[in-house]
Amino acid sequence: MKSQHQVVLSLGTNQGNRLENIENCLQLIHQEIGTIIKVSKLYETPSWGFESDAFYNCALVLHTFSSAHKILEQILNIEKRMGRVRGVTLNYQSRIIDIDLITFDEEIMETENLQIPHPLMQNRKFVLLPMQDLNLDWKHPVYQKKITELLEISPDQSICEVVQNLENPLDKIPLEQFNYIAFEGNIGAGKTTLTTKIAEDFNAKTVLERFADNPFLPKFYEDQNRYAFPLEMSFLADRYKQLSDDLAQFDLFKDFIVADYHIFKSLIFAKITLAEDEYRLYRTLFDIVYREMPKPDLYVYLYQNTERLLENIKKRGRSYEQNIPADYLDKINSGYLDYIKSQTDLNVLIIDVSDRDFVKNQEDYIYILDEIQRKIVQ
Repeated sequence: MKSQHQVVLSLGTNQGNRLENIENCLQLIHQEIGTIIKVSKLYETPSWGFESDAFYNCALVLHTFSSAHKILEQILNIEKRMGRVRGVTLNYQSRIIDIDLITFDEEIMETENLQIPHPLMQNRKFVLLPMQDLNLDWKHPVYQKKITELLEISPDQSICEVVQNLENPLDKIPLEQFNYIAFEGNIGAGKTTLTTKIAEDFNAKTVLERFADNPFLPKFYEDQNRYAFPLEMSFLADRYKQLSDDLAQFDLFKDFIVADYHIFKSLIFAKITLAEDEYRLYRTLFDIVYREMPKPDLYVYLYQNTERLLENIKKRGRSYEQNIPADYLDKINSGYLDYIKSQTDLNVLIIDVSDRDFVKNQEDYIYILDEIQRKIVQ
């Protein structure tokens, strides 16, 4: 599973309404580049390298799946839209907004138009002081020093004063008001990727299905009639044990928990794969197990059309999934929707992600968060 990068950006402005410039820039970065996890305090700092009005500066850390060069491209686009005009001169200038890419994980990069970490960060208090606010477990990969150590040896003697705190856009989306959210979806809908991303962004506990450990799964795709019952029984047993063990470790009233499945999926798949007599036996056992399971505060179903599901399945490349027929995915989707209609005591949210890619497009991820937030407001 693709993991997110941790990126630090530094913002500065000394033209126009400086506070408004910073706040607007934070919103654009959060909407278009990556999820802002932390924002520093806002600092007023003297112009550095030239005579001009004082700057407002801050730093932020964000999570994103994008490459460093993609982030740079997006940064330049936001600067341009906010009115930044980059002159041909290399001298320092006043600017309505300046966004610098400071760090990208703990990587070292040097290309024609990008150096990471930023080559002058250790010489600039207006970068180091805000970065210190972020409390990151980060060490400069070249100098092997933490931010506090870089500050101690920095040659910059500028007076940088705190102006005020800044609001993190993520604070407006209090998902943790739901203590326990279960994300569901068809095979290839992206539920595990989304669950993991939300857990990283909101510092949540995770319950992730251990499908890869099931020895019957590859056999089932080769001979469904023979292996359907042992497959479904082993899934039910494993899901029951995992949910019982994992949820017992957490406080369902205090912790924020996200899961990439709800145990009811066992019944949905069993109804499709099992013969009628096997299903009756299975249902009896399932009902006993289901009564003991905690119900999620919010059940999110990620709907995706079959064509897109097949594309995703092919892309992720699990050999035993490559021959899944479209009609099987259609049956699973119908099973989920029938189940959702039948639930009167489950808080359900259906999000159509057929035309959305929350890995490549930050706007699509924010759309999902906004949809969940609407359930909080209701």
